[in-house]
Amino acid sequence: MAEVIDEGDDGLIRVQQGDDFYCRERNLGQWFYCEKPKPDPDSSPQSQPNIPAAVRLKAISEKLDELKARAILEPTTQNVQAYIAFQREQLDRASNFADVWRRAIWQNPELDYTLERPINALGKKTWTTHRTAQRDAALAAISQRYGVFYFYSSGCAACEVFSPIIRGVSDRFGMTVMAVSIDGGPNAAFPNYLIDTGQFQAMGMAGKQVPALVLFDTVTKQPMPIGYGLMAADEVMDRIFTLTNTEPGSEF
Repeated sequence: MAEVIDEGDDGLIRVQQGDDFYCRERNLGQWFYCEKPKPDPDSSPQSQPNIPAAVRLKAISEKLDELKARAILEPTTQNVQAYIAFQREQLDRASNFADVWRRAIWQNPELDYTLERPINALGKKTWTTHRTAQRDAALAAISQRYGVFYFYSSGCAACEVFSPIIRGVSDRFGMTVMAVSIDGGPNAAFPNYLIDTGQFQAMGMAGKQVPALVLFDTVTKQPMPIGYGLMAADEVMDRIFTLTNTEPGSEF
């Protein structure tokens, strides 16, 4: 058996297969299965238009919304089934994406953010312990450069609770805290307080909201508001550490 490619008188290419005597010399063609039938030109697969993925995804979302609206407004069995079937198809698509996502993360550590900021219990505990030790060491070292202005009011209930907290942070790290009274009243935790003569506004603080903390850089002479309101000691220390030892966006 042989396969022969030949060009006929009509200019068409014919592929002959089979015995040379019957197929080539006697030219029996398709009657003896010597020529392979030519495919119908109209039956050849058409190339799909290059539709952007974002457009395709938007079309899926629009179709899902339409099927849902139709099922709600016209709750026939056919409409509800059509919505459920299409929704399930998209849920399967989303599940497949999520699975491929996590596999990609496992195999490419540079893409895994949890290596920098763990979310599992053991990793988070380890990260927090290391971060706390790093923070405490940094706060002990910055006391020579930075000081804190603590604005309060003698009639402020939150200030009564907050003042001992700030006193404890000051004593723990040797950080200078200058208490400034907005209304001129005293402070039991800071007997050497000052009365506000424009310091609050000069530090860039808005309104008269107290308690308020401002970190002051004695080198650059620049104030950095820490925050307003009642805060736990850990939060105060975290904010000071963030303002003095981290770049914006480095921990997110």
